[in-house]
Amino acid sequence: MRKNNEYKGTIKLVHPITINGKQVSQLTYNTDEIDGNLFMEAETQSKIASNYKGGMAPIELNNGLHLYLGYAAIIAVNRDIDWNDLNRLKGRDLITIMQVGRSFTVVSEDESAENSSGEPTETTQESTTPASPTSEKEG
Repeated sequence: MRKNNEYKGTIKLVHPITINGKQVSQLTYNTDEIDGNLFMEAETQSKIASNYKGGMAPIELNNGLHLYLGYAAIIAVNRDIDWNDLNRLKGRDLITIMQVGRSFTVVSEDESAENSSGEPTETTQESTTPASPTSEKEG
């Protein structure tokens, strides 16, 4: 399981921007607050920004989507900030935000090991279909 601090934090901007008339030098984020609507809006914004013409890189390699998912993590906890505000960011700040988005899409080794334990999770339902007979030899 990811540690709580990997989901949320504060980004100190190298290049502060003005948002709603105020100089902003840091942005809070929480990837755990990204809902389906924000995820889909991040994907849409990424496609618009890249002049999408079809075909996409796998999610693990899609840096444009990672950037906009980072933006979504910021917007999720700062409803007074919008996509246009964040599109004014530049330089190293973009890479930092892109890393937030990437961490949202890439399962860490710890999570992968935890999820492949073979133990049922709380949301796993047992099958109601009886197993088909097999022809196993006794012996």
